[in-house]
Amino acid sequence: MSAVPQVGVDTVRRVPRRTATVDVVIPVHNEERSLPGCLEVLRKYLAEGFPFAWTITVVDNASTDGTLGVARELAGLMDNVRVLHLDRKGRGLALRTAWGYSDADVVVYMDVDLSTGLDALLPLVAPLVNGHSDLAIGSRLATGARTVRGGKRELISRCYNKVVRWTHGARFTDAQCGFKAARADVVKPLLKQVQDDSWFFDTELLLLAEHNGLRVHEVPVDWVEDVDTRVNVVKTATDDIAGLVRVARAKVTGAAKVSGLPQRPAPRAVHPQAVLAKRENGLLWQLVSFGVIGLVSTALTSLLYAILRSWWPLLLANLVALTVTTLWNTEANRRFTFLNQSSSSGRVHLQGLVVFALYYVVTSGALLGLHAWQPDPSRWLEVLVLVVSSVFGTALRFVLLRSWVFRPAASSTEKES
Repeated sequence: MSAVPQVGVDTVRRVPRRTATVDVVIPVHNEERSLPGCLEVLRKYLAEGFPFAWTITVVDNASTDGTLGVARELAGLMDNVRVLHLDRKGRGLALRTAWGYSDADVVVYMDVDLSTGLDALLPLVAPLVNGHSDLAIGSRLATGARTVRGGKRELISRCYNKVVRWTHGARFTDAQCGFKAARADVVKPLLKQVQDDSWFFDTELLLLAEHNGLRVHEVPVDWVEDVDTRVNVVKTATDDIAGLVRVARAKVTGAAKVSGLPQRPAPRAVHPQAVLAKRENGLLWQLVSFGVIGLVSTALTSLLYAILRSWWPLLLANLVALTVTTLWNTEANRRFTFLNQSSSSGRVHLQGLVVFALYYVVTSGALLGLHAWQPDPSRWLEVLVLVVSSVFGTALRFVLLRSWVFRPAASSTEKES
């Protein structure tokens, strides 16, 4: 009977598993009283129940009190705590600097007041560690969230997030909750594109992420308002509106595209209710974009008509002017207004010609009606009638483009039903 070979420990190669690293960034400005309690609570939570390797980075955001000294003293006494100092104030600047500096796999941001319950930290980070999502945000407005705050801030927050959704078709519900995380390899290319250094930083980052096809995960949070907030509501609202316009312009010009990001596969099917919600959320943006393009088209049509009418009959002058401007108008709306549409197709071109024909009937019919009523009207009266009829035709054109030409493609669910 042969001896059973003994397997020594040296014959088994053990490959150590590398745990993910998480860097929790806390921007502070004149928080010498709040910082010690924040670090004590946060370190205890991370040390006792957090499954990943962690670091806390305190970013002194141009404090004028003793915050920097307190932070450095605490970092000297506590493991895994480090301090960055900035000479210029700005929450966005603090996050851009700290996240760009970090060597962790996942970077996190939370406020020093710990308004958001720490029980949401692991659900925030886990989808990033396992690769399911690219960014994660805490939401005070998502289903299941529990918040305690005054009516004024509640109203402002809900109105602001509605504006973001209406103007940009955003899918996230809470842009400015101070509780966010991102995969470092994803967020660093985005940081180079984000321009805001203050409170709009969060919104701009999320809008760019969604525009570039990244997946944003939302976690409903427990949140209690800090009554000692120092946010200037009026200035912040003004800056936010200017930022939304700037990001919209970047989307239109292509400047919002970011290279070096992971590519997510396109969804195989979309529920019809989700399609409808997305189009409803983007309605305001579509109206604004279509309106601007329509104003430019109307001005160009009127100018061309006034020039061509000096040589040609009114119907021919109107036809040529409309044809030239309609070609530009349709392409502009395809590129900028109905952003989720793919390139041209035979169906779109055919339906576009039908819409153009109806538009031409409206404007030409108005001109013929004018001449029937007044056989020899002045040139400027013709132009005025053309402008008025163009406005009506433009409204009809928007309805047909949105509901017929550029309607969402039917999903597999719709086809089966």
